Formats: sequence, C-alpha cells, structure tokens
Amino acid sequence: MGRSHALSGWVAGLVVAPFVGLNTVAEVVPFAVATAGYALVPDLDHPGASASRVLGPITGFVSGAVRAFSGLLYAITKGPRDEDSTGRHRHASHTLAAAIALGFLTSSVGATGGWRAVLAVALFGLILAADVLGDWVLMVVVGTGAWTLAGSWLPGTTVTQALQGGLAEIGSWIGVAVAVGMFVHCLGDSLTRSGCPWLWPLPIRGETWYEIRLPRALRFRTGGWVENGMIAPALVVAGVLLLPGAWPLVQQVFDAILSTTSVWIAGGQ
Repeated sequence: MGRSHALSGWVAGLVVAPFVGLNTVAEVVPFAVATAGYALVPDLDHPGASASRVLGPITGFVSGAVRAFSGLLYAITKGPRDEDSTGRHRHASHTLAAAIALGFLTSSVGATGGWRAVLAVALFGLILAADVLGDWVLMVVVGTGAWTLAGSWLPGTTVTQALQGGLAEIGSWIGVAVAVGMFVHCLGDSLTRSGCPWLWPLPIRGETWYEIRLPRALRFRTGGWVENGMIAPALVVAGVLLLPGAWPLVQQVFDAILSTTSVWIAGGQ
C-alpha cells in the first residue's frame, strides 16, 4: 500500500495546511510533501518496506530498532485477549500515540531550528514519497516551486529568499504534517482486512492492541483492484485539484472549452 499511503498523505497535507494558516504554494507544497513522506514512516517496522530500504543501512538500522522496541512494548502491554504475536509489525509505530510523539519532536525541531530544520524534515519526506511514487514527485515539487515564483515574485527577491520564506512560515507546523501523515497511514491500514491497532493503549474487548477495521464487507485486500483501480486514481485527482489555485484554473479551462464548443455549434448551424 506504499503508493496509496503516500498519495493519501499528500491529499491530507493539502487539506490540513489551510487550517494551520498555510495558504501559498510555497508553504503548502513542502507541508504536503512532508505529510506524504511521513505517511510511509509507520512501515519502518517491516524490513521489506520502502521506508526501511530507502537510505540503505541507515534506515535499515532504524527499522531494526523500531521492530525491537515494538516487540518489547507489545510483550509488556498486551492484554489478556491479544493474540500470540511478536508485536513487531503494525504495532508500536502504527498508533496515534506514535504519531503524536514524533509530531511533537519534529515540531520542536522546526521551532528551534528555523527554515533549515523544516527543509531537512521536508526533504526526508520527499525522499520517502519519491521512492514509492517515482521521479514525477520531484517534477511536481519543482514545477509548483516555479509556479509560486512566477505568481508571487517581488522585485529584489531571489529564489533562495522565496524558498526560505515559505519554509519559515511553516516553522513548528511541520510537526503537524508528520503526525497527520503517520495517522493517515493508520487510517489507511484500518481499511484493509488486517486492520490497525492505532487506539493503543486503550483496552477494547480485553485487547490492548485491538485492530480497528471496517465491517467485513467493506474491507479490501492490499494491492487489489479496489486499491489500484479506485482509491489510487481518486487520490491522484484530489491531489491535483487541492493544490492552491488549481481549482480556479480548472474552471477557467472548462469555461474556455465550453465557450469554444458553443461558438463551434453556433457556427455549424
């Protein structure tokens, strides 16, 4: 589900950004890129996941540490009706508590480290997202960056200053992007047959690690036709239309096509 996780993170970032006061493309795109990338972070608890392999031995080491911690936490906190499991995959990193914790950490980093810290967090998110979505993600980021500069250029403003300005406005809000991305991942896993215990440590029916999931008839298989044929395409469309200024542009194009069609029909009569 790597692609769907990243796409849903991107869409969630575009939706959430205006609610925290981020409205320009220079602010929204880095925020959404971070949300898209960190929507893959929970899967660091799986050695074969893209997040675990993207930086080779570095993320591989982090993955091993996450799995070990998750297994230990599961052994210590499991309830009387929790299944007999290693607790390594879809456990500690797949919780709302983990999303909030990493969100607070990166928020502090963004607040104290300034635009450089925000850039570092966003760049890691970009690397993660591009690894599963492909190089077109880089093209989107560069293209939207050019769009921003063309639309809001001020005399005497350099490209570097424009970039720094957007990142500085994000500041501590970068932690929200990280937390939202991780939580969106959990919600996505809750749509599958396996479910996700993101309400840990709240005990439910004797289970501390109770898997939240949809009713049986609405669940889908990871990598199946529902995900690839319906969910992913819908997320791509939403991810484009939610970009700042994208919807008015689409309306203008539609109006232009409608006007041209009307003239053509009138001329034909």
